[in-house]
Amino acid sequence: MFRNYLKTAFRSLRKNKLYSAINIFGLTVGLAACLLIGVYINHELSYDRFNVNAGRIVRATMEYKFSGTVNTTATTGTKVGPQFKRIFPAIEEYVRTFISHNVVKSGDKIFDEPGILYADPAFFSIFSFPLVEGSISTALDAPDKIVLSQSMAKKYFGREDAINKTFTIGKKSLRVSAVCADIPQNSQLKFDFVTQFLNLGNSVKDEVYWNANWITYFLLRDQKSLPQLQKQVAEYMSTPQLRAEVRIENKDDYLAIHLEPLTKVHLYSSLAGFEPNGNIKYIYIFSAIALLILIIACANYTNLATAQSASRGAEIGMRKVMGASKPQVFRQFIGESCVITFIAAVLAFALSILLLPYFNNVSGKQFTADVMFRPVPIIALVTLSLLVSFLAGLYPAVILSGTKILNVLKKGFSFTGGRNLLRKSLIVAQFGISVFLIIYTVIIMQQMHYMQTKNLGYDKDRVVVLPIGGSMVQNFKTLKEAFEQVRGVEGVTASYETPEYVEWGDGITAIDEKGKHEVSLKAMPVDLDFIKTMKMQLVAGRDFVQSDFALMDTSNNYTNFQQPYIINEALANKIGWTPQQAIGRSISKGYSGPVVGVVKNFNFSSLHDPIGPLLIFLGRDFSRDYMVRINGTDMQSTLSRLEMVWKQRITDRPFNYHFLDEDYNKLYLSEQRSSSLFTVAASLAIVLACLGLFGLAAFTTVQRTKEIGIRRVLGANIGSITMLVAKNFLGLVAIAIFIAIPLAWWAGNKWLQDFAYRIPMQAYIFIATAMITALIALATVGFHAMRAALLNPVKSLRTE
Repeated sequence: MFRNYLKTAFRSLRKNKLYSAINIFGLTVGLAACLLIGVYINHELSYDRFNVNAGRIVRATMEYKFSGTVNTTATTGTKVGPQFKRIFPAIEEYVRTFISHNVVKSGDKIFDEPGILYADPAFFSIFSFPLVEGSISTALDAPDKIVLSQSMAKKYFGREDAINKTFTIGKKSLRVSAVCADIPQNSQLKFDFVTQFLNLGNSVKDEVYWNANWITYFLLRDQKSLPQLQKQVAEYMSTPQLRAEVRIENKDDYLAIHLEPLTKVHLYSSLAGFEPNGNIKYIYIFSAIALLILIIACANYTNLATAQSASRGAEIGMRKVMGASKPQVFRQFIGESCVITFIAAVLAFALSILLLPYFNNVSGKQFTADVMFRPVPIIALVTLSLLVSFLAGLYPAVILSGTKILNVLKKGFSFTGGRNLLRKSLIVAQFGISVFLIIYTVIIMQQMHYMQTKNLGYDKDRVVVLPIGGSMVQNFKTLKEAFEQVRGVEGVTASYETPEYVEWGDGITAIDEKGKHEVSLKAMPVDLDFIKTMKMQLVAGRDFVQSDFALMDTSNNYTNFQQPYIINEALANKIGWTPQQAIGRSISKGYSGPVVGVVKNFNFSSLHDPIGPLLIFLGRDFSRDYMVRINGTDMQSTLSRLEMVWKQRITDRPFNYHFLDEDYNKLYLSEQRSSSLFTVAASLAIVLACLGLFGLAAFTTVQRTKEIGIRRVLGANIGSITMLVAKNFLGLVAIAIFIAIPLAWWAGNKWLQDFAYRIPMQAYIFIATAMITALIALATVGFHAMRAALLNPVKSLRTE
């Protein structure tokens, strides 16, 4: 019996090549999209869960309030880790971490490595990064030890044993104590080297709650103790002794430490750590997209299978006359559905592997083909295929198996007659989903374009960022002057952080005739020419000049030291000054000094956040990066000349650079990837919907060939016949558009609310999408209608 069902199924496929191809193509694309998106979602949900202690690891974050301003950060001071371990029995161990770049030397090999992790000795006891050589207990038990990844061991030593080999990082000589396996992709901690946290220098040896630059993790004795521990931490941070230690005087101000489960950080935390976080919202959205694409593919199958039944009435009737029961007919058509879905599943699996490189570009991941052969994707594909086989084939099988013999033999199975509610509903659903995805995608793309082209208050283009380190610190001024002499360079400055994302949290005090003003803000130490090089606009006062260094008198134990400041408009407004009133006023950030300039507000954080108060102060010694603005006439030649100057004057580190706009773009990686995925999804949705409509229109036209021939004989023109066939389909598309537009407006508006700076919702997006969708549908249906109308009516009638 099964063999007979199989033969019948393949015979039906060969007989109806067009519809079979549409069904197989649609299901293949739908299943492949689900498979790839499923792999991505599974990867995101698995973040950090490879750690044996994942359930017991928490990350400490800091929240503080000063002068009515609340700030949050993923970093803490050096004291949080050791102090909490001492006073809270629920904490078994802690580790403070910091990732930095530095020059690494081994023999004649020298590289500027970006992935150097500084961590406390308990690091490998808390996290599950397996060592392929060495021991966990001794890997970081001394300050002269370093652990490197397998990739780094191969890079520096080839096939030689790396253990006990020596490295020089900066000026410190370190000995390889262990080699760890390469870090998995689904880890928020990605590194190439690990050495002791205290190797960062004197700045981390004192235990303080402020100077929060370090990410701290705790290992709990019992993961169930987290709620109680969080309560105890909150009580401890509000004690008078602690408030006095951190110098909090105002009763409304506070310093709080929050604990986040490690497995929740990547998708649920708003505070990024060592890499940009994902977002659980996008996981839900991508899941919905995969489901919607699959629904469209299933709708195609259901519609076309029901339509094809019109030509299979005699076959069904004869089977029933020959004794076939209703369950047997039902199994036959479910079997056909299974055959089509099985073929589509095999093709989808192959297509997924072929599309992995493209999917990696879109998603920002590095999946390899072996990920598709793991149990989860294969089981998911088999389960999904069985589910699709049953759901897509259920309605046609029920309808066809339930047809009465006499009705079929006398009238055939009617497809065009009656009010086929399900068929119409499926067409509405297909195009409704397509219109929704198109509008939503356009909104995301427009917001992304707005973020790329928005006037940020400074010019991020053509700015080369050069890291400062080693001997460069002592030769800072001469190097800057040498870079300025390079042909093609328009300006050179330096700063602690690049201006696209300022993280330095601080506070100032200002006293005027209205009293004392305390403001919590972001601060930015810079060198001379910062405002000019970044092409920022001063609304009052001036930029820093060479004579300002004379104010910074360090003699007599800083007795006469004055720090010159530039503030932004938001800070002036926060204090209650106009830009002109601020010039010459004195403010204090540890050291008092005059405000010499007020800069026009610029975006120094993500566009998700409004512009807040910012303090810019002259602090050459804090500089970590040169920023070199070059002209756009011959950038490659200018970079080559910069490299030549670098190699002549800097022999202890390689020439490494990147552009400032690359740093800016990294702020929106999540949105960029979402935009790409939505574009692909919307394209697939409209293609599949039109493909289904193409098949239905073809079948409808064939069934109405005789009617069209008669109308042509009676004088109907091609236009009227085209609209005759198309009007029912276009009516359904119109209903889909009217349903999808308000839903897309609501969803797009809700997504835009996450941005402080966003585009307005433009009506033309909705109108244009509706018109384009209607035209595509008309073209799809009109092709078959015109083809039928152009046939010789005599031939059409004779054929019928």
